[in-house]
Amino acid sequence: MAGINAHRKLRELDPLILRRDQSYIGVLIDDLVTKGVDEPYRMFTSRAEYRILLRQDNADQRLTPVGHEIGLAGEQRYAAAMRKYEQVKELQEYCERRNLTAKEANPYLQSVGSSPITESKRIADLATRPEVSLEELLRIVPRGTYEQEAVESVEISLRYRGYIDREMQMAEKIQRLEDLRIPENFDFDRVAGLTIECRQKFKKYHPLTIAQAARISGVSPADISVLLVYFGR
Repeated sequence: MAGINAHRKLRELDPLILRRDQSYIGVLIDDLVTKGVDEPYRMFTSRAEYRILLRQDNADQRLTPVGHEIGLAGEQRYAAAMRKYEQVKELQEYCERRNLTAKEANPYLQSVGSSPITESKRIADLATRPEVSLEELLRIVPRGTYEQEAVESVEISLRYRGYIDREMQMAEKIQRLEDLRIPENFDFDRVAGLTIECRQKFKKYHPLTIAQAARISGVSPADISVLLVYFGR
């Protein structure tokens, strides 16, 4: 990241900043910048509030477009990632739309110890069962050929959809605060209502956005509300 941004600075380009919902290194850098360290820092998954979004199976979806945009991922790699996610989108839509009848599904369901169905159910619903494999469900109604990685990605998306949707909503909410920028070298003494501890932390860490300010240890939700009111939000 230091090398990337040194290169971009020399060419007078905006810095590359990876968000907390985009990569683990984004979490690491943001923690070091906004929270500081009193002891050696270790990047545990528990430090990331969006760890369900930061999965191994979707790393190429999160980061290949970024790498391509800044010149680190070539056309071939970018095209392969886009092809995979076209398959993911197509397969997910098919699973949401395609129903399996009891006659089609029950032999497989019973073979894996899963409760048989009495009426037609969508593949997307059946794939959420812990004993069931999406790959095996797709063998019942063969439809084209999908890369193994695409099938695994869709299976994870279907199985953990509720958790993924909730984290995406949280990330979108925080992103709105990330878009609320604080002027560089802003004088926090001008803001009446901030606690003394809060002002001291802001002067030490110089947050660039409201969301970054909210993540600083010792800053309360009340302090953030004061900032939002000050900046007319």
